[in-house]
Amino acid sequence: MAVDAQVPAAIAEFLDAPTPDAWLDVATGRVPEMLLDHANCELKAASTALGFLYRYPARIALAQRMSRLAREELRHFEQVRSIMDDLEIPFERLSASRYAGGLREAVRPEEPYRLLDLLLIGALIEARSCERFAKIAPRLPEKLGRFYSGLLASEARHFGHYIAFAKSECGVGAAEIDARLGELKQLEARLVTEPDSEFRFHSGPPSA
Repeated sequence: MAVDAQVPAAIAEFLDAPTPDAWLDVATGRVPEMLLDHANCELKAASTALGFLYRYPARIALAQRMSRLAREELRHFEQVRSIMDDLEIPFERLSASRYAGGLREAVRPEEPYRLLDLLLIGALIEARSCERFAKIAPRLPEKLGRFYSGLLASEARHFGHYIAFAKSECGVGAAEIDARLGELKQLEARLVTEPDSEFRFHSGPPSA
């Protein structure tokens, strides 16, 4: 039985562009590569959460949430690794994708804009992950599809936390936040819709 997974309305409305069908078509035929990059993404997500802890330890609410987030991302990493082991897919570290690198280059160095950008980018990454889990789940073998469908709620929750902290922790007005978010949304949309030289979980459609 195919898995029925729907992109949450809040996520679909938040993103400037949907995942191209061309990416979904390729991902369906390259599941081992997708799982490998997914495992790497969960490790990087945990590292990102810990990075907030190290850089902003005095922000109590942010630090406590990021501590819990890091543990949850590591749990997801363990789950993906278990699936990979069952499928006899070896783990290896992957370099940063064009998607991650492009978003990271947009982060401004001065505070509080550095914190704002990091939080908004975190929201975009979680939203895109949620959207792709929902769209790829029905195309996968049932067990794997159900696993990906089961991740939707946590990714949507993480997205909400990042947006809430962007509004509460940076001391930046709502109009300025919205303007910056609009810029980052446009960048993120380009990164996932333009042809990509490599296949990754957050890549654009592979160019070859």
